[in-house]
Amino acid sequence: MSDGPAANPANGDGSIPYEPDVVTYERRGAIAVVTLNRPGYRNAQNSVMTYAIDAAFEQAVEDPEVKVIVLAGNGKHFSAGHDLGTPGRDHHVKYPNKAALWWDHIDRPGGDQRFAREMEVYLGMCRRWREIPKPTIAMVQGACIAGGLMLAWVCDLIIASDDAFFSDPVVRMGIPGVEYFAHPWVMGPRAAKEFLYTGDRFDAAQAKEWGMVNRVVPRADLESETMALAEKISAMPQFGLALTKKAVNQSEDLMGMRAGMDSVFGLHHFAHAHNAEVGADSLGGMNARTMKAQASTADAKNTDGKD
Repeated sequence: MSDGPAANPANGDGSIPYEPDVVTYERRGAIAVVTLNRPGYRNAQNSVMTYAIDAAFEQAVEDPEVKVIVLAGNGKHFSAGHDLGTPGRDHHVKYPNKAALWWDHIDRPGGDQRFAREMEVYLGMCRRWREIPKPTIAMVQGACIAGGLMLAWVCDLIIASDDAFFSDPVVRMGIPGVEYFAHPWVMGPRAAKEFLYTGDRFDAAQAKEWGMVNRVVPRADLESETMALAEKISAMPQFGLALTKKAVNQSEDLMGMRAGMDSVFGLHHFAHAHNAEVGADSLGGMNARTMKAQASTADAKNTDGKD
């Protein structure tokens, strides 16, 4: 049930199908639960969802009674990433910029269009959410892939179920990782290279070994364990939590996180441009279906050793 922002900003122009409640918002005492709600598409993130997430986070920040925010995904999977092909894909729709003071991508040609859009809805929004002054916990089950990683990584803590798996397969497109390039900071440089070089899916136990997740719990206990941790954190002073979060984030940035992301964002768009120049499109000829097929083939090879 939703009792908060669940708007579909693109509904008015009829350019994409209307999907109500792509994000739901619920208050549970001092905890706000923000839930991705496109389970039929494995919670693939289109711009409607992006701006609904932002509205929900803003509501939680402005509510003085909310001490902790939990980000969840409805259904079997947390998020399979950015929307590359559902009927609700809305990369061509204009939304009011909130994260980056840049011109809108609509009617811009070539790389100008992609750079403007991704600076806003991908890198910009993730940076905006990382700076939320309240502790955030990602509650992850099933798939957490590519753009799904970005949603989990902006949260302060990640609690994963034992059926969760993680992957950034975009190197298959010839692109050096997702736009919010946090890999070396959330798992370390060597693990990041293996994660990216192979494009493999890694389970929650491996993610915890690398330091990418805080806890791994049975799927049946995921919600109760996450809420128990959120309740424990909510007992701490709110301003103290906000300053502590800022202190750790500033330390990461002093270790080069923000500057590193800026430089890799440029490489990311150079790769898009290269793909468009030498091939059929900026994604290296890949789409959601071919990405899934290649991941499944790689998983099979890793499991049974067959070519």
